[in-house]
Amino acid sequence: MATLKFLSFLILQLVLIANNCEGVEVGFYQKTCPNVEAIVKETTKHYISIAPTLAAPLLRMHFHDCFVRGCDGSVLLNSTKGNKAEKDAIPNQSLRGFQVIDAAKSALEKECPGIVSCSDILALAARDAVSLINGPTWAVPLGRRDGRVSILSEASKNLPTPFDNFTTLKTTFGALGLNVKDLVVLSGGHTIGMSHCFSFSSRLYNFTGKGDMDPNMDQNYINHLKIKCKPGDVTTIVEMDPGSFKSFDIDYYSMVSKRRGLFASDAALLTNTQTKHYVLSQLNQHGSTFFKDFGESMVKMGQIGVLTGKAGEIRKHCAFRN
Repeated sequence: MATLKFLSFLILQLVLIANNCEGVEVGFYQKTCPNVEAIVKETTKHYISIAPTLAAPLLRMHFHDCFVRGCDGSVLLNSTKGNKAEKDAIPNQSLRGFQVIDAAKSALEKECPGIVSCSDILALAARDAVSLINGPTWAVPLGRRDGRVSILSEASKNLPTPFDNFTTLKTTFGALGLNVKDLVVLSGGHTIGMSHCFSFSSRLYNFTGKGDMDPNMDQNYINHLKIKCKPGDVTTIVEMDPGSFKSFDIDYYSMVSKRRGLFASDAALLTNTQTKHYVLSQLNQHGSTFFKDFGESMVKMGQIGVLTGKAGEIRKHCAFRN
């Protein structure tokens, strides 16, 4: 039954990719809203200058949007009386930065009403947030339209989790047209941001259900984390890339190589030859290709299941359907 359910999910994702990957292009709004990129960047810059830690949530929000129904802004929709939306799924309850998207949308509605989609704004804001903290930049193909459907259970089922092993990660990414290189490159986004203790505490206290620790994690690091994260702690947050969590750099790969990746999904990168090679090669080459690779994988991810042409809608407010 589980296999059948996964096969139907896989077919749906492949149909989404096949039907919708055309129609997004760099400069899509050149004639209809030429200042779109400047407006989104200025808005994002305003918020990041006040709270640099918003960069990671904006990047994560784009990621979480694209992995459920494609990059259609469905993660931005509020729940209604008759429907619980993606936003309220447990993996999305810690998302932040919605005010950045709303502010950019408001500014764009004044400049060119009814033209720019919320999903495009999210793709641009994620790029700008990363570049504003000295990370890479990339050209963002635009022309996405906004989806009208957002279902809590789909986010719970389809988003990768911090507990996933390599096989599960490869399958989840592969179903969306992303390969093993994209997997290890996009994991590099963990170089910024924070995490709640409950996302990794099983590695510290109960890895196999017998009150044991994860043997794939550095013992000294486990002891360090135990000081911050007590059993059952659901409120404390810790840096994913200690000492460098506000800077977009290759320190995450250094942590992974030392068996100090916070999540089981980080440790999984050392269990596959290709991903392990990428981690070590970036360290040996001082991250010579990481920024370029990250931009390329973000463009690829940003085209998953996009709605174009007459599909979907251009929302007036990002949290509500028209």
